[in-house]
Amino acid sequence: MARQGPLTGLQKASILLITLGPELSANILRLLPQDDIERVSSTIANTTTVSPEIKKEVIEEFLQLNEAQQFLLHGGIKYARELLEKTLGPQRATEIIRKLTESSKIRPFSLLRKTDPKQLVNFISNEHPQTIALILAYLEPEQAAMVLGALPDEQQSDIAHRVAMMERASPEMVREVETVLNRKLSSLVSQDFAAVGGIKTVVDILNRVDRGTEKTILEELEEKDPQLADEIRKRMFVFEDMITLDDNSIRRILREIDMKDLAIALKGASEDVRNRVLKNISQRAGEMLLEDMEMLGPVRLREVEQAQQKIVQVIRRLDETGEIIISRGGEDALVI
Repeated sequence: MARQGPLTGLQKASILLITLGPELSANILRLLPQDDIERVSSTIANTTTVSPEIKKEVIEEFLQLNEAQQFLLHGGIKYARELLEKTLGPQRATEIIRKLTESSKIRPFSLLRKTDPKQLVNFISNEHPQTIALILAYLEPEQAAMVLGALPDEQQSDIAHRVAMMERASPEMVREVETVLNRKLSSLVSQDFAAVGGIKTVVDILNRVDRGTEKTILEELEEKDPQLADEIRKRMFVFEDMITLDDNSIRRILREIDMKDLAIALKGASEDVRNRVLKNISQRAGEMLLEDMEMLGPVRLREVEQAQQKIVQVIRRLDETGEIIISRGGEDALVI
């Protein structure tokens, strides 16, 4: 890649992945959203050569940003700026802080994410439900799940609803909440609007709470906002999660579903999912299934998703009736 003006963020990401090599890059790509995977993969495919100088520049910037973020998490913006100015100079320090801010990597409540969930429950339990929802939206899903599960039953569904309906939090709101918590926490103020909350956040949380808490919250959400509850349920267990089920559960599911739906659903599934399905049917049935998939030819993504959703609905129904178990830890952890 020849230098033609400043590199874009996408180009830098692609160069970094090329430099790291296929094994590490593959592990990183799996963590990205599908749209980002497609964009980065396309850029990598169109990058034929990269000079050693550009590689070195990209790696150095990555290391500097990573180091700066660690400074931020441990001591806040002021602390990070002071350390960066000592090592890189005022101009470079300002540039790095700006990049982290614009990419929404500076997040409020960093100290809360290091706090024991039991202590955190005591700390925030008397706050307004909207304040608790805002805090949960900034926590890691595992930590937020533990906090939500420890709150009083009558609060849980209301707070889950508030998290799901939250889209963006203004800096002013975050500052106000942090002012209230200032005696115990160090303020970490965002300089721009940052995406927070939403359905994905509440799904990540509910996927980690115990089954009783999940059931209570979803039932109350069903009464309050049926459409939202349905959307959350749809995302609670995705088709690819079939690989986490035991063989007996998979065989029970296969008895309930239309093989035509299965053939369409598997057209868009990973090889791991296909292999798990084939493992749990007879050789003859597997051959017929593969023939059906071949005869289908190209299938629209929408049709694949619809077929997968039908099967997911069957899985959720069997789970709710106790005929299969979706192991999710906590009270649902399996004891061998």
